[in-house]
Amino acid sequence: MNDMNDDRTNAGTGPSIVAIVKEDNKLKCVEIRKDNGAFDLLWTRSSEGQAADWETFAAECGLPVGADVPDAEGDRTVVVGFNSVGTVFHRTMVPAVGQKEIASIVALQAETRLPLSAEQMGLAWRAGHEQDGQTNVTMAVARKEHLRSFVKDVQPLRPAKILLDCEGIVEAWKLVFAGAENKAVVLSAAERNTHVCLIEYGRLSNTVVLDVGTGDFAAAGAGEQTEAIERFTQDITSVLELFGYAGQADMPILLLSDGRAVHVSIVSTLRLARLNARVALPDLKRLAPGGQLGAEGLYDYRTAIGLALLAFEGREDELNLFEHLYSRTAKEEKKHLLYSPKVACAVAAMMLVLLTLVSYAVDLASPSAIEKRLKASISDVDMDLLLKRQEMIKTVARERPDLLELLKIVNDSGSRGITLNSLYFKKGQMVTVTGQAGSNEDLSRFEKTLQKNKAVEKVTPPTSSVDSKGGRITFTMTFHYKNFTKKTTTKARG
Repeated sequence: MNDMNDDRTNAGTGPSIVAIVKEDNKLKCVEIRKDNGAFDLLWTRSSEGQAADWETFAAECGLPVGADVPDAEGDRTVVVGFNSVGTVFHRTMVPAVGQKEIASIVALQAETRLPLSAEQMGLAWRAGHEQDGQTNVTMAVARKEHLRSFVKDVQPLRPAKILLDCEGIVEAWKLVFAGAENKAVVLSAAERNTHVCLIEYGRLSNTVVLDVGTGDFAAAGAGEQTEAIERFTQDITSVLELFGYAGQADMPILLLSDGRAVHVSIVSTLRLARLNARVALPDLKRLAPGGQLGAEGLYDYRTAIGLALLAFEGREDELNLFEHLYSRTAKEEKKHLLYSPKVACAVAAMMLVLLTLVSYAVDLASPSAIEKRLKASISDVDMDLLLKRQEMIKTVARERPDLLELLKIVNDSGSRGITLNSLYFKKGQMVTVTGQAGSNEDLSRFEKTLQKNKAVEKVTPPTSSVDSKGGRITFTMTFHYKNFTKKTTTKARG
């Protein structure tokens, strides 16, 4: 275990954050104290080998685990980082409306665009910068099965929060690597993968994890190195296109580094592809005692440090995939009241008494008495009225628009190259759909496919405009859905 101790570990009176994250199959932990507005790095530790589990490692770091974790956090708070390799990030533009309306649009897009049902996926999102009546939204989606498995691993630590490691990378870039760019792409290269993070207005806006890392650039064979270099360059170019910054040579691409040769090689490769790439070195003065740890140490613990700094901010709009899956106060899943042996015995005894009374009453009643009571019950009800009500319910159901069907029609028609932003429906008015298309061909295909559906009539030619930056086409389209959107006229009686 690597260990950095400092005389100030027990000094100061400010609160501290302990952050643990897994990188390159090693668990890494730091503790940072905030005192009089300044951040003080108290110690850093990492696990030896690749077999350490969260609970064992936390205990080795001197943290309470299991039943020893206090209910009150005190001045020390523990947070853990979730590896976002298995998380899908998506950025979309939605109308600048209220939070509830945005939440509905986001949920709709996530369920229709991703190969997972709502029950299978964990979803987190946050609204970003607004421009021209549109809001930039970042979504993060992961399988609930994967999230629950992680919760099980870290539950003995009872962390205050579970944060995304990519958010820690962005925070480390800003505060440790002196990141000041308003818009930039930040690269954090591990041994076998690289986080590519899009930062807009100081916040994480989108991220992709590539399966190429520093180990590929340091491959033994020259042929393997060349293949890795070509693949990495192509991947970065594709990611920039995905982020909406294709062809923008001035977009800063910053590789977090401690100055090692492999990082210089990666940056040189990107610059040969005419990309604005450079290394970002840690500022040893930003985090005391950064000078003692050195650039290499700050780089190695960059994600854990970033997570600790992020926890100090206490943002309300963080991408919290675990909001409904983990709670620090829930030590164990509470057993249902009826699972208690004492309560179960009492309920069983009560049911036995009730069963005895009911059986006794039935035994006293003759078959003719039961039949008489049933006939009396039926006679009290107007059966004709019940039948009429039932028929009325069926008629109303037939006249009620099936909004789920409508949503499915629109989404199926625009399954390729179309991003749905909003759908407005009101009886007597044409359905209005707004969204974005990747090209005029995608938009034309969407219009024609929609027109072929039997439930759709009179699709109006879409009004559209082209985004000067991203190149995507924003459009508005209207159409009739069955008879629900057509105005009805009432005949005058003579």
